[in-house]
Amino acid sequence: MAPSSSWLLLLAVLCLGMLPASRAARAFFVFGDSLVDNGNNNYLFTSARADSPPYGIDTPDHRATGRFCNGKNMPDIISEHLGAEPVLPYLSPELDGDKLFVGANFASAGIGILNDTGIQFVNIIHIAKQLRYFEQYQHRLSAVIGEEQARRLVLAQLHDLGARRVLVTGVGPIGCVPAELALHSLDGACDTELQRAAEAYNPQLVQMLSELNAEVGGDVFVGINTHRIHNDFIDDPTAYGFETATEACCGQGRFNGMGLCTIVSNLCADRDAYVFWDAFHPTERANRLIVQQFMDGSADYITPINLTTILKLDQAAALHN
Repeated sequence: MAPSSSWLLLLAVLCLGMLPASRAARAFFVFGDSLVDNGNNNYLFTSARADSPPYGIDTPDHRATGRFCNGKNMPDIISEHLGAEPVLPYLSPELDGDKLFVGANFASAGIGILNDTGIQFVNIIHIAKQLRYFEQYQHRLSAVIGEEQARRLVLAQLHDLGARRVLVTGVGPIGCVPAELALHSLDGACDTELQRAAEAYNPQLVQMLSELNAEVGGDVFVGINTHRIHNDFIDDPTAYGFETATEACCGQGRFNGMGLCTIVSNLCADRDAYVFWDAFHPTERANRLIVQQFMDGSADYITPINLTTILKLDQAAALHN
């Protein structure tokens, strides 16, 4: 039987786990905020929701799903690369039976690392509660496949209880999102103070993950430099086929960065030409380019190794065992 290995996406944390041969190849778990939420907030009484048009306009049925995007978000696209179906929101009533083997998405729009982040949204799933929900998931899975198999599949307290790959994204270009440009920029230039904060934080994150890897004796924790990836689009959008990296596709006001994306907002005709879907979130096309760097990027984008290398190493380990 293959060794237990899980992947986790944190703010995104991505965790993948090897299952018995009779089951799906991997389980995929997601923790984080609106960049990776795929519908948990649909089931909560909160204003931090994306369950009405024009969200989801480019999904096959043009339906808003709770993703803060015109189509697929990063976890969806990672699932494509893995050859797996998308994981369901943990709060979805459809997450039951065999669907549990695919994994679960615990992310909730509006949250941060600290519990007082997003307090204005009242009812969201803070990161500590996301981890408690993960523990509930483990118990639910145990009822289906037994405690031992559940232990092999899932992680609890990340690496200590089974996670073999934990992918942690850094802070993106927060000074360049249309919401910040609308408030602080006259000409579309990014907010330098916010950009400096992100640039200071990300190297510290990489250092912390390196220290954690040294403690556990392997490349378990993988850092993703979303700031660098996204800055490529912002510095030269036309090189990536975009027309603009400053104006949101959906919104109103300066740079379409004011307020929420709603049915009465300005809406661009060609979503693929825009880096940003709304005031904060990337379009599906931007998400696809971001995930491509997760898969194949150099150490400037993902360290110590990219996901394609991880998949090959995990496959070789599974065959050896």
